[in-house]
Amino acid sequence: MLAALGFATIAVLLLLTMTKRASVLVALILLPVLAALIGGFAGDLGEFILGGLSKVAPTGIMIAFAVLYFSLMVDAGLFDPLIRGLLRVARGDPLRITVATAVLTLCVSLDGDGASTFLITVSALLPVYKRLGMNPLVLSGVVCLGAGVMNMVPWGGPTVRAMAALKLDSSEVFNPVLPAMGFGVVWVLVASYLLGRRERNRLAALSPQGPAPNAGKDERDDREPAAAATVTATTEPEPSRHATPATADGEGQALRAPGDGPGTVRVPPLPRTWLNVFNLLLTVTLLVCLIQEVMPLPVLFVLGFAIAVLVNHPTWEQQQALLDKHAKSVVLVTTMIFAAGVLTGILTGTKMIDEMAEALVSVVPDSFGSHLPVAVAVTAMPLSLVFTPDAYYFGVLPVLAETAHGFGTDPAEVARAAILGQMTTGFPLSPLTASTFILVGMSGVSLGEHQRFIFRWAFATTLVMTVGALLTGAFSL
Repeated sequence: MLAALGFATIAVLLLLTMTKRASVLVALILLPVLAALIGGFAGDLGEFILGGLSKVAPTGIMIAFAVLYFSLMVDAGLFDPLIRGLLRVARGDPLRITVATAVLTLCVSLDGDGASTFLITVSALLPVYKRLGMNPLVLSGVVCLGAGVMNMVPWGGPTVRAMAALKLDSSEVFNPVLPAMGFGVVWVLVASYLLGRRERNRLAALSPQGPAPNAGKDERDDREPAAAATVTATTEPEPSRHATPATADGEGQALRAPGDGPGTVRVPPLPRTWLNVFNLLLTVTLLVCLIQEVMPLPVLFVLGFAIAVLVNHPTWEQQQALLDKHAKSVVLVTTMIFAAGVLTGILTGTKMIDEMAEALVSVVPDSFGSHLPVAVAVTAMPLSLVFTPDAYYFGVLPVLAETAHGFGTDPAEVARAAILGQMTTGFPLSPLTASTFILVGMSGVSLGEHQRFIFRWAFATTLVMTVGALLTGAFSL
């Protein structure tokens, strides 16, 4: 019964979110609560929810300060040179921008951390997409494809779990599928080309002059209108760089520079050039510390934001303006992450996930045992929408590997097949991973729209890598 209840909860969740019958936030919270009540777990409900919230709390803290940090850097113009470079190379062509998105994602994803990949790529590229009028679903989709393939690296979560669950090392699990991963990278570039060409045609149909009618404008005019009103401590002459929000009475009083009130201590602004250099050095240092795991990710972003806001916005008025401006973005993303914690906490605490894993294994016919690696590879990506990585790799995978071993198949082949899709190509679409909500939240798209737009492309990535694995002998048919 628990297995059926778990599968039904996931199915209804996907149905409601993809058809927009309910918001993702409400569905993530109320559906698992209802399932727990039906299953007779009313007495333990609080403990399960608290356990799930505690597990995602570090991620929620990290994303809150990471969104603030990168929003500050976007407003400060840190990514302007990158945007100028991309626009110069792309010459206002959405196709080239889309392919550049894939290349950037593939490079940034080498650290194996989806959250940081989404934070960096979306922060840097969303202004470009907005400038050209491109669909943000293309951005979230292409980033999803690139990050999914690169999540197979040996230090990424899925591969580490597969090796730990079956007591194997990297040479047995990852090295044999490296050529198949190459197939996946090529497919991501092909898919980004096709998506970019489709977006180019769409924009061309909307505007006879082409997709980038404002290509001659200065890049600072192309960020969000709200971004131009951000308060920064610079010596730039534009009023938008010095103005604070209007006074609380909202009666259209003239804007004034922060620190102009009676008795306010004057804070001399830093020269723009040195401020840009400081922001670049701080960001590079932060990224190096993230990769080297000098401190936990939440701690690094908390410290990084505190330093950045002190230097870029030294007065209290400026800091309040920054927080007020980006509060909505922070709330939207962090609430999704904590709501996902409710879902995973209940599914794990009630043992629904464990029962679902056993039920899945029990339906595999004995006659299919010799073909198990291919079956695992093909189903791994869709099952990312159903199983958390821990539930699949520590619950389902060992049983599947043992079953395959009984038919004379090396368990390592099952592990290789699993990492071709389970929480690799599938993780940026799954409601069971917090980083998915970072991607869709920062891109400004809904989870259902994102899933409908990119699912078949992500599934095709797994199929392409499965063919590559068969051709290169990573596992047999």
